[in-house]
Amino acid sequence: MSQIGAPRGRTCSRSPRSRTLRSVATLTSAVLAVTVLAGCSSDDEAGEAPAAAQDNAPAARDRVADGGTLRWAVDALPTTLNTFQADADGTTARIAGAVLPALYTLDERGRPRLNPDYLESAQVVETEPKQVVLYKLNQQAVWSDGREIGAPDFVAQWRALSGRDTAYWTARNSGYERIEKIERGKNDLEVRVTFAKPYADWQSLFTPLYPKQVMGSPNSFNDGARTTLKATAGPFLLKTIDRKSGDVTLARNPRWWGQSAKLDTVVLKAVPRADRATALAAGTLDLAEIDRSAAERIALALRDARAGRNGAQAAAAHGPGSAITPSKALKSWALAHGSDDDKAAEVKAARKKNQEAIARYASAQDALAKYVVRKSLEPAYTQLSLNGESGPLADERVRRAVARAINRQELAESVLGPLGLPAKPPGSHLALAGQAAYADSSDALGGQDTKEAQALLADAGWVPGGALQKPAGTKAGSEAEKEAEKKAAEKEKEKEKEKEKEKGKEKGKGEKAEGSTGARKAEGSTDAKKKGSDSASDEGLYIVGDDKPGDRRAVPAPVIGANGPESGTDVLAPAPAAARESAALLARAEALDTGTGSGARAAQSVAKPDRGVAGAYAPRGTAAPVTAPEATKALGKDGKALSLRFVLPSGPGSESLRAVGDRIVRMLDAVGIRTEVTKVSDDSFFKDHVASGDYDLALYSWPASAFPATDARPIFAKPEPASDGSLLVEQNYSRVGTDRIDQLFDQAAGTLDEEEARELVRQADARIWAAAGSIPLYQRPQLVAARADLVNAGAWGLAAPRYQDIGFKKPESSKGAERNR
Repeated sequence: MSQIGAPRGRTCSRSPRSRTLRSVATLTSAVLAVTVLAGCSSDDEAGEAPAAAQDNAPAARDRVADGGTLRWAVDALPTTLNTFQADADGTTARIAGAVLPALYTLDERGRPRLNPDYLESAQVVETEPKQVVLYKLNQQAVWSDGREIGAPDFVAQWRALSGRDTAYWTARNSGYERIEKIERGKNDLEVRVTFAKPYADWQSLFTPLYPKQVMGSPNSFNDGARTTLKATAGPFLLKTIDRKSGDVTLARNPRWWGQSAKLDTVVLKAVPRADRATALAAGTLDLAEIDRSAAERIALALRDARAGRNGAQAAAAHGPGSAITPSKALKSWALAHGSDDDKAAEVKAARKKNQEAIARYASAQDALAKYVVRKSLEPAYTQLSLNGESGPLADERVRRAVARAINRQELAESVLGPLGLPAKPPGSHLALAGQAAYADSSDALGGQDTKEAQALLADAGWVPGGALQKPAGTKAGSEAEKEAEKKAAEKEKEKEKEKEKEKGKEKGKGEKAEGSTGARKAEGSTDAKKKGSDSASDEGLYIVGDDKPGDRRAVPAPVIGANGPESGTDVLAPAPAAARESAALLARAEALDTGTGSGARAAQSVAKPDRGVAGAYAPRGTAAPVTAPEATKALGKDGKALSLRFVLPSGPGSESLRAVGDRIVRMLDAVGIRTEVTKVSDDSFFKDHVASGDYDLALYSWPASAFPATDARPIFAKPEPASDGSLLVEQNYSRVGTDRIDQLFDQAAGTLDEEEARELVRQADARIWAAAGSIPLYQRPQLVAARADLVNAGAWGLAAPRYQDIGFKKPESSKGAERNR
């Protein structure tokens, strides 16, 4: 797993070596390292099925040829081979999966399953006075140097990752700090692990397991394992890393005691995602995750092939040659052979360039027709993150309004529908459909509801016309200044009385009228200056919801309350109203948590058909602006417009994310929330904006978790103030959390009752929904291009690859014969 650093001192850690980061946010443009998360390891087969089945061309091993080389695309060469270091990435995890022990692997429903290649059994054998787990190792399991895998390896990894020795530069130590001691059992094949306090997610430990040569000293851990591994123990060996060619070569392990790997070698090739369609067309890859455009190109090539069209015919039908009509071709020929030599040379060059493009397209279509697209859903979801550290989103009512304005189903369908994938939005932050810990707790917040969103905003004081109002209690100057002005006016008045006591009332009235006129002129001058100042501040700024840059329109005064006009006072949510709103949402969360008690009764008493909370988000009688045109006008409060800074990545691989962002902008605009869209480079998007807190709204992805009580806690932990005044947020980049959520995570991690742990995780998720710092939108699509004859590989969904089973299908004409490639 890799970790984002702590830029600008805001994503802080008490020590750079004590960070407990296990998961990493992912981007559409550049997917950072993720390890899939799963639910608890219950054998209960009941429960919701995965949202999409895996698509990896399963085949029995006797139908897979022995031998061959698989060329598999990765984003980049690994910066380290140590998955426990901060800069570990997806390639690091892929190598580890092929060459290192995994005591537990994930099945098709994302549940951890004991791996018999390394373990005969593993179970909790004692709970009192302390939890003891007994591992019985496979007696054939050995490292590549011939040494048995045993207790010394477990001890070395525990000491390196426990956090007690700060000389080890670890990115995470979750779970290892709970271990009290590790001992040899009755023989060398038994390992007894005693925990200082109960730990529910003990199955997450020692995967991957490194040899003691790597974990035994800070130097070998910090530096040695970055470029090489002194010993491995998987179906493959790490053979070479060629930085020049961008290849990592894995070779079949001759000491492997399990079922032999079908492939001779696996070559991991560093190919950026934007270049993969070209690499596939060139025939230099056999397996690659791709984006939607590449998937559509392959699908088109397959349709052409099934229709009997070759590449040249395809180019004429929909490629570079499709725009050439007979009349255009005739005209081009005539110009190329005309008397104007300069024009003829120009046209001939253009014709040659066009013919070369047609030939390339034709060749590419012929090559792409040899691939298939395998698709499923990734074990990760894309979310809208709402930064609650400061600004309007520090108010939970505004965050909830944003959430209630968004139609998650529409967004999921826009991304997944065209791909033919299920488009049901995730109902949990902590698990995905199919996992044991999954439960839909989204009702703790409620679904899309424009009126509720507007009522929430009105209750928070954000109303049409609010940007033009002065804050309640605003004073023109200090009390001393006012008193001095009053006294001066009284003296002047006395003087005027003495001089003008003989003058009549009409003249006095005329002077009073003149004074009033002067006051109005002064007031108009002040308004003009203010308007000019506002226009200048908007120069060059595009804010969604404005007709044009720098042009803010005055909006009519809103209707406040069930009846009656604007009273002239600011609409601020009173403390009792806020308390009632929070109580209602927590009651809903409690009802989802337990299904009983006063919270459940309160939720039932206010239930609506959409299971939102009627009237819970604003005081009874507080209506949203009722005039239809006003609903789409910008809102304001205390003289400030409601505008949120929406940061999106600008790279070529982020088109889908930006399209989702555009839809969200329109949804927010419909309830009067303006957005300032800022597009930044992919490299700086996460590091310089999300992790540092320089945003209001952002779209990025989190993996779901195999062990949510452990892995998800830092993502949703309540931020703590650091000594330098910044916030210690761990991985909670929304900066929204509560003590109760932290307590539920701790309780879930500390119980050995699997059912109770799942229930506590569900309770935590309900409260995360109610806090509205993160809104899951859709499970990410997983699109994989694979050679048509490649089996046991593709879109694995929630499951982990079984590397030794990947291979090429035996030719139908020569069953039993080995495939030579």
